[in-house]
Amino acid sequence: MNRARKSWFGEWWWTMDRLLLTAFLVLMGAGAVMSFAASPAVAARIGLDPSHFTIRHMAYLLPALLVILATSMLSPKQVRRVCLGLFIVFLAALAATLFIGVEIKGARRWIHLPVVGSFQPSEFLKPAFVVLVAWLMSERMTRPDVPGNLMAGGLLVIVAGLLVQQPDFGQTMLVVGVWVAMFFVASMPWIWVLVIGAGGAGLLGSAYLTLPHVASRINRFLSGTGDTYQTDVALEAISRGGWFGRGPGEGTVKRILPDSHTDFIFAVTAEEFGIIVCIVVVLLFGLVLMRGLWHALKVDDPFCRVAVTGLVTLFGFQSAINMAVNLHLVPAKGMTLPFISYGGSSMIAVAFSMGLVLALTRRRPRVASMRAYEPARPALAAPVSGQPA
Repeated sequence: MNRARKSWFGEWWWTMDRLLLTAFLVLMGAGAVMSFAASPAVAARIGLDPSHFTIRHMAYLLPALLVILATSMLSPKQVRRVCLGLFIVFLAALAATLFIGVEIKGARRWIHLPVVGSFQPSEFLKPAFVVLVAWLMSERMTRPDVPGNLMAGGLLVIVAGLLVQQPDFGQTMLVVGVWVAMFFVASMPWIWVLVIGAGGAGLLGSAYLTLPHVASRINRFLSGTGDTYQTDVALEAISRGGWFGRGPGEGTVKRILPDSHTDFIFAVTAEEFGIIVCIVVVLLFGLVLMRGLWHALKVDDPFCRVAVTGLVTLFGFQSAINMAVNLHLVPAKGMTLPFISYGGSSMIAVAFSMGLVLALTRRRPRVASMRAYEPARPALAAPVSGQPA
């Protein structure tokens, strides 16, 4: 831990963002507490041991922490290599869900393996996708002859097309939104803002006209009629909690909401611990987002700048969507709250994403980071004899 001693651990410790790491640990701790509060009622309602989900959630905490620490030690070159391999593997797994995926509520998003169990390939694909897109866009920024933006757009079409086929429209919109944010940071011309905005509006309109479940959710949200049971109960739970909550274990929403330990855990938090605690949770998510964007603004490496922007935007968008659904600000969408909701795939994938953020924001010598982008300097001529050097 001594700055003067040269060791791999000391170098890692003194060059990483310890404030970000602390925020991640606090969020993971908050998720453990909320698992104790929300999970037993759900498990008992479906005939499982009351501690079933709590034990499984706790079992994922140590692997998630190890993933964060191990990933944070990677160099930018290693980050690119690891994400390229993971992207190939999980893109194939995402395509496989259309044929061998487990169908849940009319969607095939999960794959069940005998030893590993069920996992959601899209959760692991997202951070790898962000890093690859950042790599391509940064190459376009430093080498105009490389069609990086075009290739990044091709990756977006492939990933979004597979997600729509599952169907998982929420994840599709999330991926598209993050891609646009990265494209904007990578010096996107303003004309493309209008083009992409028009394309996004057209995609949303097509989904509304062709996908019945999307139209149903949007209609229920706009009219306030139909099956709005979960969001209505969530809003009632938040209002009952008040500023300071009803107390740990005293909430009632977890007893009647099917997804109170995943999609609606924010409502359980509000009812039992109060709006004050919810504001603290929101501030923690905001800290991660703003701290990451601050690093992206300072860094000289175009790849690190675009990749960090994409990763923290992915984290922030997903958090905002989950909380907005609980507050009935957007149509209902099954999306977990990072580090807090129950879910092994989500926990490990988010840990990997945030480990990448720590790896790409570590302090490195400016000369080393800029060497690849500086033109070669001509050698100085030797001084003529009799003249001052």
